[in-house]
Amino acid sequence: MTVITEDWVSNPATQTVCAALVNAGAQSLFVGGCVRNALLGAPVSDIDIATDARPEHVMELAQGAGLKAIPTGIDHGTITVVSDGIPHEITTFRRDVETDGRRAVVAFSDHVEEDAARRDFTMNALYAQPDGSVLDPLNGLGDLQARRVRFIGTAEHRIREDYLRSLRYFRFHAWYGDAEAGFDPDALAAIASNLDGLVALSRERVGAELLKLLGAQDPAPSVAAMRQAGALSQILPGADDRALAPLIALEEQAGVDPEPIRRLAAIAPPEIAKTLRLSKTQLQRLTRMRDEASGTASIAELGFRDGEEDGLHEALLRCALLEQPWSEDMRADLRKGAAADFPVQATDLIPDFTGPALGKKLAELETRWIASGFALTREELLGS
Repeated sequence: MTVITEDWVSNPATQTVCAALVNAGAQSLFVGGCVRNALLGAPVSDIDIATDARPEHVMELAQGAGLKAIPTGIDHGTITVVSDGIPHEITTFRRDVETDGRRAVVAFSDHVEEDAARRDFTMNALYAQPDGSVLDPLNGLGDLQARRVRFIGTAEHRIREDYLRSLRYFRFHAWYGDAEAGFDPDALAAIASNLDGLVALSRERVGAELLKLLGAQDPAPSVAAMRQAGALSQILPGADDRALAPLIALEEQAGVDPEPIRRLAAIAPPEIAKTLRLSKTQLQRLTRMRDEASGTASIAELGFRDGEEDGLHEALLRCALLEQPWSEDMRADLRKGAAADFPVQATDLIPDFTGPALGKKLAELETRWIASGFALTREELLGS
């Protein structure tokens, strides 16, 4: 028997939540990401619990145990129970009654098998009892251990229930799949034959899913598979992923963490990316990265104008788009620029220059100063 032995399982706060259900005769099963990630040795951030108790009963049991119960999604069967500051999302077993490709009408169930059958991938249909012993109603453990992303039932049926699952397939493959083993041909065929369904999805859902995909350590194979299946051009017409794999290689050389907006900027300019309805801040960052990466400013100037961190995004993106190698000299230039302080102020030029002429003169002097490698002094600049 497979047993999860991680600390979060035996945490007294979590065991208190489980006991509130079990002591009343209800089931309490860890489910989904916490089970999957624990079995893979990946970090667990959220604790989800499935139960046969109805949501109103879950509320009563939690409150009876002195726990805070929040009806975060009570209409859909979900209650958030907070124990010692830790949120536990508890959802009643469900089965699908009707689906339309975007949302499902569900009914509560008493059976974990029905709850498992409505999930997307076999690796997400794994459960664990409060003692950590794993329940595998759909034989997904073997798929997880092989890092095989496989739809429950037929891929065609699962995708038509919710077309976002096409994009989730690529995201899960990027995060948990075996890149060397490749992609499931049946899954790719089903995705390719249901591309029209992606059009009906909200752009916010599509954008959020794509950014999660791009946050994986190496999403390039998944994005390439998206392109080959036709999904990339369906959600981002005009996108080009040729610079993505080089960017990821450059990131590794530079020792930087994955950054979804930087990677999105590599495959989509702002006029394309904005169709995803990103937040204003995200779109501004992407636009700045892409503009500077496509511009002619020196690496040191990027550091001066945008700081070392943002300048690094821009420098890496530029190297990827122009197929140039990364050099640690670039990092040194970024740091030099970020540390530089333009020695001339507007008051130094008044009253000789005012209004637009003042701004023009400041810009002229700053350009000369940057071109000198930040070497010209205030006196040298003002004496020119």
